[in-house]
Amino acid sequence: METVKMKTDVQIAQEALMKPIADIAAELGIEADELELYGKYKAKVSLDVLKRLEGRPDAKLVLVTAINPTPAGEGKTTTNVGLSMGLNKIGKKTMTTLREPSLGPVFGVKGGAAGGGYAQVVPMEDINLHFTGDFHAISSAHNLLAAMLDNSLHQGNPHDINPKRVVWRRVVDMNDRALRNIIVGLGAKADGITRQDGFDITVASEIMAILCLATSLEDLKKRISSMVVAYNNLGEAVTAGDLGATGAMTLLLKDAIKPNLVQTLENTPAFIHGGPFANIAHGCNSVMATKIALKLADYVVTEAGFGADLGAEKFFNIKCRYAGLRPDAVVLVATVKALKMNGGVAKSDLAAENIEALSEGVKNLEQHLENLALFGVPAVVAINKFYTDTEAEIDLIKKRCEALRADVVLSEVFTKGGDGGVKLAEKVVELCESGKADFHTLYDSNMSIEEKINEIAGSIYRADGVDITAAAKKQIEDIEKLGLDKMPICMAKTQYSFSDNEKLLGAPKGFRVTVREVRVSAGAGFIVAITGAIMTMPGLPKVPAACGMDISESGEITGLS
Repeated sequence: METVKMKTDVQIAQEALMKPIADIAAELGIEADELELYGKYKAKVSLDVLKRLEGRPDAKLVLVTAINPTPAGEGKTTTNVGLSMGLNKIGKKTMTTLREPSLGPVFGVKGGAAGGGYAQVVPMEDINLHFTGDFHAISSAHNLLAAMLDNSLHQGNPHDINPKRVVWRRVVDMNDRALRNIIVGLGAKADGITRQDGFDITVASEIMAILCLATSLEDLKKRISSMVVAYNNLGEAVTAGDLGATGAMTLLLKDAIKPNLVQTLENTPAFIHGGPFANIAHGCNSVMATKIALKLADYVVTEAGFGADLGAEKFFNIKCRYAGLRPDAVVLVATVKALKMNGGVAKSDLAAENIEALSEGVKNLEQHLENLALFGVPAVVAINKFYTDTEAEIDLIKKRCEALRADVVLSEVFTKGGDGGVKLAEKVVELCESGKADFHTLYDSNMSIEEKINEIAGSIYRADGVDITAAAKKQIEDIEKLGLDKMPICMAKTQYSFSDNEKLLGAPKGFRVTVREVRVSAGAGFIVAITGAIMTMPGLPKVPAACGMDISESGEITGLS
């Protein structure tokens, strides 16, 4: 089989014929005084747009999600971008809304997170590197609170904080395993109280989750004020508001809350805003970006992090619940390679046809389809095509989807851009206009914490049961005493498996889920149930992607693929 030679993502992006972002904004109906330019090709959009257009009907909302991710790749963001371009190709005024990339994964493993091939958002280099500074603003606000907390301890501890029950760690937007566990306050008496601390990556900050769920600057302020940062010696919660940090933190975030406007390779408008961790948080772009897009376009394509068992579940149960969103259709992305990997094939052998392994791996896709049906939103499977895919393999996936009465479309957006997404776009329009959507959440947030965890583990993961450790049970009791238990659950679980064991691929059966820790994110408005060894500060691989990156004297960037 002949290998198809394509330009790298960064080469394709650098050749893009971008329009000035002011022109993109004008075509959307954004007024000049609602636009804040960050150079020629990116801008922030004022929240006032939403107030001006509040009487306009909402667009159709389409979620792009995927099977459980594998090292073989699925192409969720690529499909999102390609679908939005395909919808524009068939005459539908469309926007895409995505998360911002974190510098940690960019320099670690991924090397970039703005789509791929001929389905990218641009300017790709800017989006992947600093962008408009949102993450730095979040880091600054987060670390201001950490500094004020330690200062309160040093200045006589007026809130009677128990130093061993400080739960607010520091953050940096980089993969740096050496910072996971640290000691602060070493040195002289004037250097602060000595205690154990640590760093998380910025996307794991509760402020990131809050920024992406806030519906206004005032709502942002209220959520920040209620964040629990420590507990006093009586076991009572100490909040950011108690420390007097709310106003200053909101001030640091006054620009970060505004959505960032860019475009795709084919000039489709794109909001790229926020980037909460899809494990420890809800993994979706900001509510404000989505809501504004729904007033500016006829179709809005969005996505949620990792596979549908994490991203889609949290999109429905957390983001849609709080924002009042009612999605009209779901696109479930899969690749032949990833399904074969779920069927037990090693990464080095994925190019060879293997019907038996694919048949086993498709069970992962089938379970995701069955799960999506629980939320009442019609779905279509998008097979993200690779040149190594055989006709027999694609036919097998189609037949298995048809057996579940699920629509399935071949997507070729990576190599053909919007043209490769036209068929998918036509199917999405058909689903959106069918009137079949009857969206509902999976559970009532007023259920007990254990009931909500069991509902997710049983209905979505297909676990035989949930084991909650003694320590986690005590944490649940404490949350109930604080009156913070009537919130949605945010499951922190490996993205690679339906289970809490990343090695159980496909659609495993006969397993139980162990919850080892339960945390409250009172500002974000959810309870985090932690399973397995979820890491909030990743490390770099043996050869980081950063090693292959460079910039020439003329400004040409290489290695950001």
